[in-house]
This record gives sequence, C-alpha cells and structure tokens, in this order.
Amino acid sequence: MGDACRSGVWQVYIIECRDGSLYTGVTRDVIRRLAQHNAGRAARYTRGRGPVTLRFCEHCATHAGALKREWSIKRLTRDAKLALIASADRRTD
Repeated sequence: MGDACRSGVWQVYIIECRDGSLYTGVTRDVIRRLAQHNAGRAARYTRGRGPVTLRFCEHCATHAGALKREWSIKRLTRDAKLALIASADRRTD
C-alpha cells in the first residue's frame, strides 16, 4: 500500500473481513484503525468478522473529499470494488 497509507492525511480504505465481506471507511491513520477493527473496537459491522486485512487505501486531500469517495465506493457492486482493489494492486507492482 506504500505511501498512500501514510498517517496524518485523510484516507479511504477497504478491508476484507474473515468471511470475505468488504468494509469501506475513512481515517487519518489506517494502521491504527486496522488494529481497532482487529480488536473489535471499531465499526459494529467488523466486530466478530475479524481478523480483517487491508486491501485498498487511497489518499484524499480533505475530510469532505474522503467522505465523498467513501460514499462513492460504498455504492459500487462487490465486483466493482474488487476491480478497484486489483487496479490499485497493479499500480503498486
């Protein structure tokens, strides 16, 4: 995930839960937030579905921009989310 997941800037992330489902959120510190999800202290949706794995992370200039991007990702189909993850993986290779 590299530079896109540095802390201190707003980021949109997608995690994959143990059951294969995908969860999208925003944060300024993806590593801390991932630890919270895995400890069961984050989103209600991910409780009991851990451990979770970070699959996608994208930098956003502002909190409002991150929230808009999160909303647009949440509206995607599962297949479209997987394609987004795959395209990000290809860019980092």
